[in-house]
Amino acid sequence: MSETSSRLLKLLSVLQTPRDWPGPQLAERMGVDVRTVRRDVDRLREMGYRIRALKGPHGGYRLDAGSALPPLLFDDDQAVALAAALQSVTAPGIEEAAARALATVRQVLPSRLRHRVDALQVTAVNGPDAPAVRPELLAAVGAAVRSREELRFDYSGKEGVQRRRAQPHHLVTRLGRWYLVAWDPERGDWRIFRVDRMELRTPYGPRFTPRDLPGGDVRAFVSARFKGSDSVNAWPCRGEAVLAAPAADIAPYAGDGLVEDLGSGRCRIALGSWSWPALAAAIGRFDADVEEARPPQLAAAFTRLAARFARAGRDSPQADA
Repeated sequence: MSETSSRLLKLLSVLQTPRDWPGPQLAERMGVDVRTVRRDVDRLREMGYRIRALKGPHGGYRLDAGSALPPLLFDDDQAVALAAALQSVTAPGIEEAAARALATVRQVLPSRLRHRVDALQVTAVNGPDAPAVRPELLAAVGAAVRSREELRFDYSGKEGVQRRRAQPHHLVTRLGRWYLVAWDPERGDWRIFRVDRMELRTPYGPRFTPRDLPGGDVRAFVSARFKGSDSVNAWPCRGEAVLAAPAADIAPYAGDGLVEDLGSGRCRIALGSWSWPALAAAIGRFDADVEEARPPQLAAAFTRLAARFARAGRDSPQADA
């Protein structure tokens, strides 16, 4: 930040105090002369901040009512980025706080930036059944990550409520849910905990020396774990098949799969999944005849699913055609 920008930010911060500021007193507080204060006030006015001049022997200044908000100096790109980020918050529990923060930021922005922020309308969608997370819980976990302090908590998982302890490393949000990436000293391995299932216990544990996260990239690490991999960020089961459908009909719904146009209304799709039956089911969802499935594990999974679905069809009441 330049010296002038830093000084403007400090001046705006001082003016937040609800009182009249005589010119000489403001100059002394800022460590500059009165002429510099006058020039800086004019700069803030040009940016859209309403600063009223006071009459008197030495003159003075006051920030108009309605502007006494936290000091904010944003350029256009920063304002748009902040508005987009706040509108993108979807996690229940802090979504409302983000909306209030956006309203607060909008109120203090100069009109030029306010119009750009108002023009940006972002609709973020939660993942399925995204649970609410208390803001104070997120703050406590985040503070433990920063201070490298071991957490002790009750965790509600598949095996019921268990008392756990972990060395927190990263707080991650994915599809509207919050997760804690941490080292579990009792299990000697990395774990990913859902924050909404954590109930912190006090006092916390001792401080710790953080370990290096495998791969060094928390996004890749979390993505790999959700793909069922303990190491590389890739699906453990990958295969391909030829579908009797045009590539244009398949590609929009292929997700992270690769679709190759083979002509004559046929295409080849390459996908990954956490198991061979899951991969076969993912390919089967396109409602097209399947040819040339490979590797052999994928072809075998199709055979198992076909038998399973055939039994389900025989055992289920037949719907009217």
